[in-house]
Amino acid sequence: MNGADALVQQQAIELHGDWRQAVAVNSTALPWMASPAAGVERRLLERLGGEVARATSVVRYAPGSRFAQHSHGGGEELLVLEGILADEQGTYPAGTYLRNPPGSAHAPFSAGGCTLLVKLQQMHSQDHERVVINTRAAAWHPGLVDGLEVMPLHGFGSEQVALVRWAPGTQFQAHSHPGGEEIFVIEGVFEDEHGTYPAGSWLRNPPGSVHRPWSESGCTIWVKTGHLPATVGPFG
Repeated sequence: MNGADALVQQQAIELHGDWRQAVAVNSTALPWMASPAAGVERRLLERLGGEVARATSVVRYAPGSRFAQHSHGGGEELLVLEGILADEQGTYPAGTYLRNPPGSAHAPFSAGGCTLLVKLQQMHSQDHERVVINTRAAAWHPGLVDGLEVMPLHGFGSEQVALVRWAPGTQFQAHSHPGGEEIFVIEGVFEDEHGTYPAGSWLRNPPGSVHRPWSESGCTIWVKTGHLPATVGPFG
């Protein structure tokens, strides 16, 4: 374990903790950092806290690695990007969207290895629904403009989560997000007037932000909207 890894596990840290600020990170350029479980590493996208933290990360399980039984006081949301994740309740292949509500507990593992997008401690305390969706089999629906398809994943209050698929050359009108927007590019290249975002990119656009997105070559993105408050937490 290097010094940066130890810092994450022992001290409260702030990384992109002020969600009033726009952030764009190419996760593929970040270093892998050790977790408390042997064989499980992560790339940190945002973090407020120590080992128990409000966090968004890309997490990689080596074949045969596992986490000990643990609970999620503020819930856990994840998307399996590659490989197969498992726990006591099931097996989740690539493309699975999973929500474990606040207070839930499990002991996840991966026999063959996997890579995940993981969000911790970010659910509403009253959002008790456990969600498991195989996005490789679920239906796509027409979007608001030609060339867009949408797969709704979850909604609670103002929060909405979906996959959005952009055909090559699709453009969307300029629009704002009163409750903020968060994007992870699963495949292809997503674009707006602020930049170009290849697969593995994570974006957070703050409440009230405006942009005009498009995709010249086509892409698929995970999108969450309406979940960011106008004020920041204790580390902000």
